[in-house]
Amino acid sequence: MEKRVIFHIDVNSAFLSWEAVYRLKHLGGKLDLRTIPSAVGGDISKRHGIILAKSIPAKKYHIQTGEPVTDALKKCPDLCLVPPNYSLYEKNSRAMMEILRDYSPSVEIFSIDEAFIDMTGMESLFGPPVQAAARIKDRIREELGFTVNVGVSSNKLLAKMASDFKKPDLVHTLFPEEIEKKMWGLPVRDLFFVGAATEKKLRNLGIHTVGELARMDPEILRSYLKKQGEVIWRFANGIDTSGVIPDPPKNKGYGNSTTTSFDVQDAETAKKVLLSLTETIGRRIRNDRVQIQVISVSLRYYDFTQESHQKKLEEPTDVTNEIYEEACRIFSEMWRGKSIRHMGIHTGEVSEQNDCRQLSLFDDQRADHEKLSRMDRAIDAIRMRYGADSVKRAVFLESDKIDHLSGGISREKRTVDYSLQEIR
Repeated sequence: MEKRVIFHIDVNSAFLSWEAVYRLKHLGGKLDLRTIPSAVGGDISKRHGIILAKSIPAKKYHIQTGEPVTDALKKCPDLCLVPPNYSLYEKNSRAMMEILRDYSPSVEIFSIDEAFIDMTGMESLFGPPVQAAARIKDRIREELGFTVNVGVSSNKLLAKMASDFKKPDLVHTLFPEEIEKKMWGLPVRDLFFVGAATEKKLRNLGIHTVGELARMDPEILRSYLKKQGEVIWRFANGIDTSGVIPDPPKNKGYGNSTTTSFDVQDAETAKKVLLSLTETIGRRIRNDRVQIQVISVSLRYYDFTQESHQKKLEEPTDVTNEIYEEACRIFSEMWRGKSIRHMGIHTGEVSEQNDCRQLSLFDDQRADHEKLSRMDRAIDAIRMRYGADSVKRAVFLESDKIDHLSGGISREKRTVDYSLQEIR
């Protein structure tokens, strides 16, 4: 049987690298952000002020992805902060994926800056695995200007672990025979699927390294951590049978959330936020030609406590108004007047689009379902052709605090006005 060869490609400091390359190549910048303590960070005034990516020199100051910008600046007052630009990131990601598909038809996009490639049987075309990996790595650097690490192994788990070894711009192998030497000495937190909470539980069992986890009795782990215990024991021993999946699985649900730039203190404003979230969710559902039947509303309050409730609709739907009205009912039942800083809507029980619908004599909304559905699709088509702002609900015309299409990646994160930026 032919030995599997799997690559994991991981962009080094992706958002920061892509920003650095753009400034150097297109804006006339002279300073490479990758060579100084720098980071991509959100807008503190809009309460999105967290570190999204950091340069390798910034790591020396113990700056962490996900920490507040204010905390990062305390650690490094001279930290060079730049705003996020997701349109730029998506463009770079697509360009990288196109290159990867030149080497194998089996490319699985794992995230915007990561991918797996099944290179089994490609040796006759591109040489031995390490040579092929170096070839891919160098081509990305030469053509796109940013660097990647490539992990090489016989399964996805070990390839991903290998790509996280010393950075940047390197190829690492982690085949089963190398596990004890290269992986077992690592802190257990470095193992994929082990987060902070799991690390704490493992430490209580006296497990501090991946090797100690690998040698642990799996039955003890299963009794202590249930199914996850078995999974991480297998990972610690390099066992992973999952394949590279080029086609992404269908969505099991659609969700959207937003952190408002102000505390929401009244129901009218809260429902405007819910409407703006529903607008974007509805468009995504209709675009995928599916319907949903479960709706959940989540709230995070000013003191960071949170709660969520959900309900199931009598019939599946893809109509914005129907999703919105149910979300409002859920919100009204759960909210007790506490100031809100973050709101979300999530949907589930996804099914294929079905034009058949049970009518009720006592529900006018049901009778209007077909008309509302046609209206939504017409609005989707207009926005697609003429821009997202070409059609707005009247309730948002006088609102400058709430975007009529909010949630997900906000507009200020999708584009940057570089005329307002200092390009060094």
